[in-house]
Parts: sequence; structure tokens; C-alpha cells
Amino acid sequence: MKTLQIPVAEVMSRDLLIVKPNDTLERVGEIFDANNIHHIPVVSHDGELTGILSKSDFLKFNHMFTLFNEDKYREYNKKLHRSIKVKEVMTEKLATVAPDDPLTVAAGIFQENLFHALPVVDEDTLVGLLTTHDLIAYCCREEAYLE
Repeated sequence: MKTLQIPVAEVMSRDLLIVKPNDTLERVGEIFDANNIHHIPVVSHDGELTGILSKSDFLKFNHMFTLFNEDKYREYNKKLHRSIKVKEVMTEKLATVAPDDPLTVAAGIFQENLFHALPVVDEDTLVGLLTTHDLIAYCCREEAYLE
């Protein structure tokens, strides 16, 4: 299918919300609460991709604290979020794609794995993010059926 031969760069998201390895889970929670996103890339100060944190991983981490959900423990949970760094819970070993890789490469990676976001890197620098949602939306656009 011609549609899947176009470069990843034509479909990826470029305007990304990111965090740094030393940011706290409090910051991650604020980003997830304020935005309709499911993945936050973790980037060093020089723009190098160091990891990713998914909303489902964040929620699983929070689930460990369900014993502390009573009102009197709410402040304790906030303190925990302020003390835990992103680098302590992020996924570090990542599959990535290059901006000029065809969508077929990304589709194959998604098909073989259980994750839903691929950082797009040029050398080690993050330039975008491709999600399964982006890929499906692109393939389901009306023009794709005409090719």
C-alpha cells in the first residue's frame, strides 16, 4: 500500500510536551491532567532522548499507593510525587524510528510489540513522536482509500 511508504516525518507529532530526567512525578501528573496525551518523552538538557513515560505506567505506579487514598494520606501522596524523579520510573530501553523511515517500519514495530508510541530521533535527538493513533488516523483519512 502506497500510504505506508511515506516517511514517518509526514505523520509524526512535532509539538511535544517533554520532561527532564530530574523532573518529579508531580510534574508528570500535572502534564497528564492538563493534556489529552498518553506518552511523555524524557529528554536531557541537550535534547537527547533518554526515556519515555506512558500514562498507563504512571497510573500503575500510582496504583501502588492506593492504600494511601484516604483524605489524611493525600498530603503524603503529594510528597511522594514531589520526591520521585522521572528517571526512577521511566522506560529507558526504547525502540525508535528515524524521520525518513517509511511508515511500514513503524507499523511493523507496533505490530510486534505492546507499546503505542515510537520516539522519532535524528541521531540521538528527539524530533517527534509517532503513536498508533497517529498511524491509524493517517491510514483512515479519506484520501488513503483513493490510492
